[in-house]
Amino acid sequence: MENNLDASKVLVIDDEQSLRDGAERILTRMDFLVEKASRGDEGLETLKTYPASIVLLDMKMPGMDGMEVLKLIMEMNRGILVIVITGFATVETAIEAMKHGAYDFIPKPYEPDQLRIVVNRARERIQLKLDTEKLEKERLRTLSDLHTEQSRVHTIIESLPNGVLVTNTEGQVVLINPAFCQHMGLEAGIEPGRQIEEYVSNEKFCELVMDISKGKYIDYDDIPSHELGVSVGKYLIARARPVLGEKRECLGAVVNLADISAMKALDQLKSEFIAKVSHELRSPLSTIHEQIAMVIKDISGEIPEDDQHILARAQEKTMGLITTISDLLDLSRLEAGIGARNPQNVQVEKLLKSIVDFMDARIKAKNLTLTLEISEDQLAPVLADPMSLESVYGNLISNSINYTPEGGEIKVTADMSGNNLRVIVKDNGFGIDAKYTDKIFERFYRVKNNKTRFITGTGLGLPIVKEIVDSLDGFIDVDSEVNKGTSFTVILPTEKSKSFKGIM
Repeated sequence: MENNLDASKVLVIDDEQSLRDGAERILTRMDFLVEKASRGDEGLETLKTYPASIVLLDMKMPGMDGMEVLKLIMEMNRGILVIVITGFATVETAIEAMKHGAYDFIPKPYEPDQLRIVVNRARERIQLKLDTEKLEKERLRTLSDLHTEQSRVHTIIESLPNGVLVTNTEGQVVLINPAFCQHMGLEAGIEPGRQIEEYVSNEKFCELVMDISKGKYIDYDDIPSHELGVSVGKYLIARARPVLGEKRECLGAVVNLADISAMKALDQLKSEFIAKVSHELRSPLSTIHEQIAMVIKDISGEIPEDDQHILARAQEKTMGLITTISDLLDLSRLEAGIGARNPQNVQVEKLLKSIVDFMDARIKAKNLTLTLEISEDQLAPVLADPMSLESVYGNLISNSINYTPEGGEIKVTADMSGNNLRVIVKDNGFGIDAKYTDKIFERFYRVKNNKTRFITGTGLGLPIVKEIVDSLDGFIDVDSEVNKGTSFTVILPTEKSKSFKGIM
């Protein structure tokens, strides 16, 4: 069959009919044309006549398994993007599949949004590839002919609302459309032919475009986007890709420039609204919480036990709301970059001791044992905002207290891992099922079962921890087993290491 990719065509190969039908419903609503196959050999037969550009492939099927099907699809050399669906060996299977040419993977069972995001990303990649190929076909001899060529593609590029700029391998601009000039405040009708730096003064942007033009990026997934603030209140995002020749040699770069000012303004309004509402609510809620506590203390023993229980629940719920507001304020601080505005050399051992002391009342109330072990070797300080670090370790220890039953044990250890600081928070509590460990760092996600459904929480603690650790170029890992406990490991760069590079 001729290599004729169509970005709108998908083939689903899965032995479970419910998953095939579910995927079809989701994808058809996204304007995809979907074919289905229940076995690997049936899927390969379908591909002989159906020009699918994307294949959703279950890795565990009767007969021919997914890995064998993947290898045969790759041998077709048709540019098909295979998204594998793993439900048994998870990460290991996915990694093996990626080594054999898979584009991406989805863990089973998956949410509809997960499927939409991954398939949309694949469609965008294919569409970009097709657009680049069309652009190349319109080329008469070299990229430098693009600007003068009066083709249909050139006419389309000229009329696009997004800015488009194309460079050759030397970083010279060979095509620039009116929208790019308008976005960057350049003179209308400016001619190509000069170096990229003469059109855009942003140094990092120019470096990125030069790197792509010279072939340093071939895999699209590795190429970062770049934001530019061109004036007060005006923000642009640039996405650049290499232009590849017939032998996949790099001929230059194509840059797409979009105005994201409205999105930035909306994000700013959202953050300001959350911060304002949170501030306004925290004070009255704290007052209510304190007043309930006083009422409980003053009338203890004078009212029926059922009424005392109602007051206790009210106290618990107001505390939950106060915690939610604190988490929202933390997120607002992170999104505004405030969490990194007061970096200091923090001695983590002192910080951990103060957190453990603060948690002592909660520990005793649940009859838990909490031990803190600090390495005998001197711990190097971490350059960070003290409040942010307190939020990281405080959230992890608080989680252990919440999810460890009475009489349980929590152990916090701190030591050096090479030149990096390692802190481990380990408990013997309820544990987390392996199928949920990929989701616990998502905002508002909480694992709920018979043992944990009565535990109050926002689902924001761990996402906050992850965002802070990432902002510090650190690493966080979780190891958990149901009914046996959970261990969180946080590794942060110190003054000695300066940056976090390949420590795991």
